[in-house]
Amino acid sequence: MTIQDAVIICVMGVPMLLFSVFPGLKLADFLEEKYNMQEKQKRIVAITTTVLFTITLSSLLHYI
Repeated sequence: MTIQDAVIICVMGVPMLLFSVFPGLKLADFLEEKYNMQEKQKRIVAITTTVLFTITLSSLLHYI
C-alpha cells in the first residue's frame, strides 16, 4: 500500500461516514443494554465502530 492509496482511502472515507454512523450507534445501544455500560464507554464504542467500519468500506471499494 502506497501513500497515494492511503490518501484515496481516507478521502473516500469521508462520504462513508454517513453510512457508518448507524451501525456504530446500533452496536453501542446493544452493548449498553446488554452490559450496562456508562455513557462514556458507549460513545467510545460508537466512534470506534464508525471509524473502523468507514475504513473497511473505503478499503473494500478501493481494492475491489
